[in-house]
Amino acid sequence: MNNAKAFTLGIQHLLAMYAGAILVPIIIGGSLGFSSEQMTYLVAIDIMMCGVATLLQVMKGKFFGIGLPVVLGCTFTAVFPIIAIGADKGIGAIYGAVIASGIIVVLISGFFGKLVKFFPPIVTGSVVTIIGISLIPVAINNMGGGQGAEDFGSSTNIALAMATLVIILLIYRFTTGFIRSISILLGLVIGTIIATFMGKVDFSPVVEAGWLHLVQPFYFGTPTFDIGAIITMTLVAMVSLVESSGVYYALGDITKQKIESKDLSKGYRSEGLASIIGGIFNAFPYTTFSQNVGLVKMTGVKERKVIFITGSLLVLLGFLPKVAALTTIIPTSVLGGAMLAMFGMVVTQGITMLAPEIVRSPENAMVAAVAVGLGAGVVFVPNIFAVLPEWISILTSNGIVCGSVTAIVLNIVFNMIGTKKEDPMHAVTVEVK
Repeated sequence: MNNAKAFTLGIQHLLAMYAGAILVPIIIGGSLGFSSEQMTYLVAIDIMMCGVATLLQVMKGKFFGIGLPVVLGCTFTAVFPIIAIGADKGIGAIYGAVIASGIIVVLISGFFGKLVKFFPPIVTGSVVTIIGISLIPVAINNMGGGQGAEDFGSSTNIALAMATLVIILLIYRFTTGFIRSISILLGLVIGTIIATFMGKVDFSPVVEAGWLHLVQPFYFGTPTFDIGAIITMTLVAMVSLVESSGVYYALGDITKQKIESKDLSKGYRSEGLASIIGGIFNAFPYTTFSQNVGLVKMTGVKERKVIFITGSLLVLLGFLPKVAALTTIIPTSVLGGAMLAMFGMVVTQGITMLAPEIVRSPENAMVAAVAVGLGAGVVFVPNIFAVLPEWISILTSNGIVCGSVTAIVLNIVFNMIGTKKEDPMHAVTVEVK
């Protein structure tokens, strides 16, 4: 393949994952009240770390890198937990938890395959569903202009949000292939253009941003290590590892490569290392982006050279704050319209994972019912278990942790104790991010 074609395909992969990459820091920064300068840095460093994480995974070293054409970005399953940790424990606790969970993933990577049996689809599906449900209020609030906004729920905000959503739906309905895969990105761009004519876009962050900057470790402060936050992010990381396994096997099948346990271990280590680096530079944990797998299959181009270009471009963009600032001017209501579609897809992905398992047995239906009900319940009524001892509140004060632990324990009780063991690789699933 010539360099021009490889470069073009690399840009195509970048565009396919770009909306998912920029939305995570925008949502988190907006929810935690970051300034425009902080938002610009957060988006820039996240884009850069997506590139670093991708390069770590595409290489094939002795201990790190699965050597497949895979693109990495921050998973939406981490969004609500990060917001909850930041609001309750502070910014330092977020990055302490990200770093600690990354270290844990590196340490357990060699035998995580043995732990996979504790994360079958009935467990991971329940967790993904809870996270998706938890994110919907964020989308609805943003559709109104953002919680606390003076014009919250105004006709202008609702019109912009619905226009963005309709644009995304029309593109998704009437296009195919690559254009369909970037429907969210196109919806954000067109929605922002419409908002510009309505006087709802402030270009000052772009004007004020520099053309070049250097990354800075611990930009938002020194990390702190809270046990509850660490447990939360570790559970999120483990769910991501299970889902990444599905991506690895899918790419192995596409590229005709046999994926062995040692390959999986190197892939897991790379994800853990990416989270550690992300935490140090105040970014996020990273996981495989399954939409890029679809692009590999659609184009038929399986060369790692293309993904090396994508990763390198992401790193380069991370040094350009003006590019990052462009993403921060997207009006909150426009973001809300896109979020509703994306977060709704997280919910449907969880349901897709759960449906065959619920049909399989009434026991699985009960596991999902209690885990999702309890997890979502704690999300919406966070003080329900406030009277319990503090050491128990680590497991009950966070809906994601509460639902995850409930699903794991009930799955052991109903499906593992005294029953025939299933193939642990039955747990492999692919998440739409």
